Amino acid sequence: MTEHDGEDRRSGTSSALPDAPRDGDRWLGKSDDDLLFEIERLPAGHDADADLLEVVQSSRHFFIRQEAAKKVRNHDRLKEHSGDRHIGQILVRGLNRADDVDYLERLLVESRHIEVKKAAEGQLRAIALAKTVPRIPKLR
Repeated sequence: MTEHDGEDRRSGTSSALPDAPRDGDRWLGKSDDDLLFEIERLPAGHDADADLLEVVQSSRHFFIRQEAAKKVRNHDRLKEHSGDRHIGQILVRGLNRADDVDYLERLLVESRHIEVKKAAEGQLRAIALAKTVPRIPKLR
């Protein structure tokens, strides 16, 4: 067996076994399929950000970590993971307030991942467009 057996060469993480569960850890001991099921079944108003962040911080395959990041309700909690190209993309797509502009501009300059830079650039364009397009109130 070589040192690369069981290692996901795309993300540098092992896909052979899930992370060992820790005290209070409800999800990381699950298989990938069961974990994805748990993530997908979360309702919009869930209170599972702490569990989702455990997945984001884990060594799970990038797809599973991205799916968890997509479900985190408080995107500010993802900011410390902006250096991770897979999580950074999800983070910036959730930022759309005017007060997020400074953070997005900083990411555009500081990130070393082209995917994060492109996502930040796209969000900045979307925010600028939203400011210039007059909003028409909906008729009820």
